[in-house]
Amino acid sequence: MTAVHPAPRRAPRSTLPVLLAGVVVAGTALSAWGARERTTWFLETVWVLIGLPLVVLTWRRFPLTGLLCWLLAAHALVLAVGGHYTYAQVPLGDWVRDTFGLARNPYDRFGHLMQGFVPAVLVRELLSRTSPLRGSRWLAPLTVCACLAFSAVFELLEWLAAEIGGHGADAFLATQGDVWDTQWDMFCALVGATLSVLLLSRVHDRQLAALEGQREV
Repeated sequence: MTAVHPAPRRAPRSTLPVLLAGVVVAGTALSAWGARERTTWFLETVWVLIGLPLVVLTWRRFPLTGLLCWLLAAHALVLAVGGHYTYAQVPLGDWVRDTFGLARNPYDRFGHLMQGFVPAVLVRELLSRTSPLRGSRWLAPLTVCACLAFSAVFELLEWLAAEIGGHGADAFLATQGDVWDTQWDMFCALVGATLSVLLLSRVHDRQLAALEGQREV
């Protein structure tokens, strides 16, 4: 009598990525509806327009952790809101400015904080899964350095937009008269990346291990 071996289990498919992708698509589409400045909307959301299709196309070969999916979706919505209103005119930022007596709308500061906080998990995931750095003491500092480098590149892109567009790029730059806006933007990204590494590394490591286990089943 031949023994019957049970078929190997397949890792369960999560609906979370599909739901989050739907939210991002809907949020980005809504942000385009009645956007104050079409060019600014495009410049702010182009990362979403490129990033989401890239994630979808590479998902079968390189699925992402749930933590990273949540963070990417949240960042996409932050960009969509900034693109719809322009960063200097986001109503929530106006409320914070008026409530706390600030000199400027702080939404762009929050955006640059997210520019470090979210990419830190993305960079950490890529390095952990494609390089020998997983578990290395160099993983955290190199992750932060990569995020700061990206922030610097983004500021160079803003400088290029200012050179090409002149005053027409003011809404995209959102400097609001602050001569130190570039330095503040990079500092916020640095703080965001550092906080992300300090706060999320343990839960991220657990999800990376779980993802590896699912792919081996």
